[in-house]
Amino acid sequence: MTVTIQQSNQVLTALVIGGTGPTGHFIVNGLLTRGYRVAILHTGNHEVIEIPAEVEHIHTDPYDQACLTEALADRKFTLCIAAYGRLRVIADLMRERCKEFISIGGQPCYLGYMHPRVHQPEGLVVPTDEHAELVSAPEQDEKGYRIVKTERAVFQLQPHATHFRYPIVYGPYQALPREWSIVKRIIDGRPHIILPDDGLSLLTMGYAENLAHAVLLAVDQPAAARGEIFNCGDSHTLTLRQMVEVIAAGLEHQWRIVSMPYEFARPAKPLLMQPTTTHRLMDISKLQQRLAYRDILTPQAGLIKTANWLLKNPLAADDWQVKALQDPFDYLSEDRLISAWDKAIASIPSIEFDPQPGYTMGYSGPGGRPRSNKEFIE
Repeated sequence: MTVTIQQSNQVLTALVIGGTGPTGHFIVNGLLTRGYRVAILHTGNHEVIEIPAEVEHIHTDPYDQACLTEALADRKFTLCIAAYGRLRVIADLMRERCKEFISIGGQPCYLGYMHPRVHQPEGLVVPTDEHAELVSAPEQDEKGYRIVKTERAVFQLQPHATHFRYPIVYGPYQALPREWSIVKRIIDGRPHIILPDDGLSLLTMGYAENLAHAVLLAVDQPAAARGEIFNCGDSHTLTLRQMVEVIAAGLEHQWRIVSMPYEFARPAKPLLMQPTTTHRLMDISKLQQRLAYRDILTPQAGLIKTANWLLKNPLAADDWQVKALQDPFDYLSEDRLISAWDKAIASIPSIEFDPQPGYTMGYSGPGGRPRSNKEFIE
């Protein structure tokens, strides 16, 4: 439910730095429905049709302090949402230019997100909340360390800022189209797909409209959001296998999911997006409790929508997104790997145990402890 912002006799103005990425147009249009006069500041290298003509475009380099200073001049805004560019510089420049400041960063700030083996025990705590250990030194993870330093600089410059830690974003216009590794194989009629460790890894992701909704909740409730950091993401997370199954079902494709140990499942690296199968599951309860966040679309619906968009807008082999994905789509090698794996599995002799291992007496599901009564009684 949208909260109407009441500010009598005042024109609400918003500057969105970025605005043409996957969440940008949802944020821009959400601000318009709330009565804001919106300007977006971006490079101008590409535009999206979802941005209405009434939105002002300020074309400059969001990473260059001199360009930003010149482009903004002495303009002031009710609200600034910084979703792109050099965040420390932007936070400094906007100190006297806006009343409310919302910034967007990322989740690699957490120790173990990019380098699971740095964290002890290996992998992130599950789930990871906003108070989890952060990267504290560049030798742990240079990117994560820069993100932490940037977050701290933002709050030094903008003590009442609201900061969102975005997950991997999916939906149209996404920078890293992880789903393309699945959709292209479906387009190409592949009969099977390889997943590591049965595809049981969990990675928090966020459908673009859901993440934009989270940001707009902070716009609606500034008193609850000021000075806070929020993890973002869909309300629940699908395993990698479930993600593959949802997309395949949504595109009416049937195939065999071939599970292999991580060490052998090399074609699945672009889907796993890290060197282990440990989980990267964020706790978003603070966002849910403090700002009353709920998904606009379920992950299942968002994935199917994303897959259909990719189906209608297929990526070329030389597109920068495909290069960033680093998936060779080497089907000949995949087939050879699956053939070798099947032969290896078939060669393992049947080993009997005496007695047979069980699932413990606490398990009563299929193959577990039988009921005490032969007949089922309600």
